[in-house]
Amino acid sequence: MKELLEYREKLLARLREITVEFCDACRAFKDPFALVEGEWTLHQTAFHVRGIEREVYGMRVRRTLKEDNPEFKNFDPEKWMADSYTHDEPLEKILAEFSASMNEVCDLLTAMPQVGWSRLSRHEALGKELTLQLWAERGLAHLEDHLKTLKKAQSL
Repeated sequence: MKELLEYREKLLARLREITVEFCDACRAFKDPFALVEGEWTLHQTAFHVRGIEREVYGMRVRRTLKEDNPEFKNFDPEKWMADSYTHDEPLEKILAEFSASMNEVCDLLTAMPQVGWSRLSRHEALGKELTLQLWAERGLAHLEDHLKTLKKAQSL
């Protein structure tokens, strides 16, 4: 049990750290419309990351905390970007909203009892008995992937 508590503490700490790292990495680019991921610009990447936090992982954490065994629909990030992307939105606004949302999720996870990590949810494609902890871990993995891509683009 001690190892699990330590793991969760490290998970929360990493979620807070990576939020700052991601925002700092975005701000390090001189041009927010520089290509960083294939055909995606830094601005599109930041917009996507904020959107996935808000529409997928953050939302799933929040709903799993509040509802009994909520069910989540599949999310199509490509369609969502095509329908939602706003070229004119200031990068700093995107980063501020992303950071606020991530910090709120971390605060919720910190404040909940340990049993909250095991609260269950369902997903139409991934199945049943998906824990709140899984959504936090997947959110972190998503951020790690995009941060890695930004760092690679910075080094070119």
